[in-house]
Amino acid sequence: MEEKKDLVIDYGNGFAELVISPSVSAILNEIDDGAQVFDDTGSQPVKLSGSLTHYRGYVPWGDDNGLPYKILKKIRKDEVMSQNKLFNTLTCYASGVRVCRENDEPLTDPEQKDFFKYNRLPRYFLEQATDMKHFFFSVSVIILSADGKKIVRLRHKEAAHVRFETCNPKTGQIENLFYADWEEKTPEDSEIEVIPVLDVWDPVGDLETRMGRIPGPDGKKQKPVKDRKFALINSFPIAGCKYYPFAYYWSVFLSGWYDIKQMIPAGKKAKFRNFTGIKYHVEVHRDYWEHVCREEKITDPEKKAARIRKEHDNIRDFCTGIENSGKLWISGFYIDPHGKEIPMVRINLIDSTKEGGDWIEDSEEASNMLCYADNIHPSLIGAAPGKSKNSFSGSVQRELFTMKQALEKPYHDILLEPFFVIKEYNGWEDFKYDVPVITLTTLDKGKDAEENTLRN
Repeated sequence: MEEKKDLVIDYGNGFAELVISPSVSAILNEIDDGAQVFDDTGSQPVKLSGSLTHYRGYVPWGDDNGLPYKILKKIRKDEVMSQNKLFNTLTCYASGVRVCRENDEPLTDPEQKDFFKYNRLPRYFLEQATDMKHFFFSVSVIILSADGKKIVRLRHKEAAHVRFETCNPKTGQIENLFYADWEEKTPEDSEIEVIPVLDVWDPVGDLETRMGRIPGPDGKKQKPVKDRKFALINSFPIAGCKYYPFAYYWSVFLSGWYDIKQMIPAGKKAKFRNFTGIKYHVEVHRDYWEHVCREEKITDPEKKAARIRKEHDNIRDFCTGIENSGKLWISGFYIDPHGKEIPMVRINLIDSTKEGGDWIEDSEEASNMLCYADNIHPSLIGAAPGKSKNSFSGSVQRELFTMKQALEKPYHDILLEPFFVIKEYNGWEDFKYDVPVITLTTLDKGKDAEENTLRN
């Protein structure tokens, strides 16, 4: 981009010129079209090579298999959307997963205590909630003991790096997933981790059948498989999506509101750079220069040019700098034959008190639309700019937060399914799990907040 130029005094015609570069429109034109992220011409399954050729191949996520990475980059470019993701993740996490005995007492079974001793439950659940709020699905991996009798490990797999195998045409089930970093290039087969996927409709029955505990659909027990690692796809149902969900908030990319939100700060930034540095507009009559040189008896052309440049600096120095405040500039004028006053030098102050203050309403509207897409009331996160905004009473905000927490129950139900599998497969009868939500209280309760369950 060409650098912005300062005040230019054109003494050929006696008027000042403001030269601005680059223009605001040029900067706005550089903003990408958010809808292009979803340009999908009908991706075909991709076959793997080397030692993975016997699999059916994976379904690309997006036209170039890089959709999740593009989404993450766009989220990070916008402060409202980034905070929306954080807020939704925190409300989904609530108080975290709590495990206890059926009577709400702490765990006493050594096997249960060891399991949660060697599995970082807070980190696992926070990672699961993060993926659920970004991509509307998460992947849990359960790891069995060497003899296959117990589940001993619970791990999270980042959704952005997951690619699903094409489903079995006979059953319609996704039987495997491929885990690798797909952002820069297609990884080598040695860099791809293949994990068998349990039946989403009956993960416990599927696992017990594979391990030879119960008969399969044919009524016969099979020999236990050698696999000791299995994946659970915890997916929020989205209409019309067979493999990767279309997260509801992605509609802001297709509608154009994300682009509008990006244009506003870019336009304001360009405007501040190009306009707010100009405080004065100086008009100089062409006879002024001759008058200066005549008063100082300068006739040599080179010396006249040097004196004119010096006068440019004098005018600029006079108009800028704190030490010049309150000084007086005296210049002459004359009256033309029509009786009109013609000033020799005129300094006009450019009013910049409200510079950049436009687009406030547009910014508020765009921010509200991003919050609406994320199912967040703007008053809960302060997305609306302005001193008079977000002025709801504490009781209204408390109820809004309570409603937000209550709407997290479907997500909790899905994210807690791995604990159901663990409980049933390990035979833990005296075992209970839940995600208590944080409920803000009134001052008469004697405390600011309390934990409550949505499962009773």
